[in-house]
Amino acid sequence: MEMSTLIGLALAFAACLVTYLASPNQRWREVPVPPLPARAGGLGLCVAAWLCLAHSRQPLTATLVLYTALMVSCVALACSGALPGLLKKKR
Repeated sequence: MEMSTLIGLALAFAACLVTYLASPNQRWREVPVPPLPARAGGLGLCVAAWLCLAHSRQPLTATLVLYTALMVSCVALACSGALPGLLKKKR
């Protein structure tokens, strides 16, 4: 796998992380990150991720890879935020 692809995927995960931490329903922090700067940063990271992915792939393929990475990252972050609460309830 090319380095630009790995960087693009890491940037996509970072974009999801920043956006997730701005959500009022996030479970990682007690107080969410201010939404406007976080969303702007998430958008900037998405653009940077797409540029990195498009460096080694065709633009349509880069777009589909980016969307897939964003979906997987958002689901993983939401599940990992809810997991500690689920484990506490079972005990």
